[in-house]
Amino acid sequence: MFILDYIKPLKIMPTISTLIITKNEAHNIEACIGSVLWTDEIIILDCGSTDNTIDICKKYAPKVKLHQTDWPGFGKQKNRALTLATSEWILSIDADERVTPELKNEILQTLDNSSYVAYQIPFQNHFLNRKIKYCFGDDFHTRLAKKEFCKFSDDIVHEKIIINGATGKLRKKIDHFSCDNMEELINKINSYSTLGAITLQQSGKKASFARALTHACWKFIKIYFINLGFLDGWPGFILAFSNFEGTFYKYVKSLLSNNRL
Repeated sequence: MFILDYIKPLKIMPTISTLIITKNEAHNIEACIGSVLWTDEIIILDCGSTDNTIDICKKYAPKVKLHQTDWPGFGKQKNRALTLATSEWILSIDADERVTPELKNEILQTLDNSSYVAYQIPFQNHFLNRKIKYCFGDDFHTRLAKKEFCKFSDDIVHEKIIINGATGKLRKKIDHFSCDNMEELINKINSYSTLGAITLQQSGKKASFARALTHACWKFIKIYFINLGFLDGWPGFILAFSNFEGTFYKYVKSLLSNNRL
């Protein structure tokens, strides 16, 4: 019997590319990068930052591979990042999100012997420096996937990752720090409602004042009452009302663009 018979072949760990898209995220990006430095590479696509985002990203080269490009919308931008990834798996996160040490360990242990091609990850949302427990219900998003089995939808906002295969669920959470102040929230409502109005027009869906009011009211009721958002206190009310506003303005902007209001 040869000595080689006693030597077990080395197990090769799956590789992971982190994908992040940015614009003016100097207040977020360093903490975000720091939470994923354990992955094999970090692909960052920036679309015209005028703050310190670029300089911060360059500090982490060569782990961070920075690319500067135009802005085609969320879905297409993330597909661009996907094509640049060289690893077997991709981990897609936003600049205001952090991978916790507990999630890192779970990912590494799971991918060591994975039976799925993608995984949904639960979110711990933070809003106005408070943990949000109820507004978003069971908030899971598919963020980890084998590169060859996934792509992003081309939606300009609220893009989805499309998986060709079975998807599992992880237990540990991504920390999501959304809007630390009211100025940021108001800007986000304005930006996202504009993109939502464009999406409405592209889909051919008709907008009306009745639809605007109905959809906005339903959004408030779902977050504040059905999901028990009132148990999150004032931040819960603000979240529910801001979603009412964003939905309402989306339909109104669509009406205005067609001169139908």
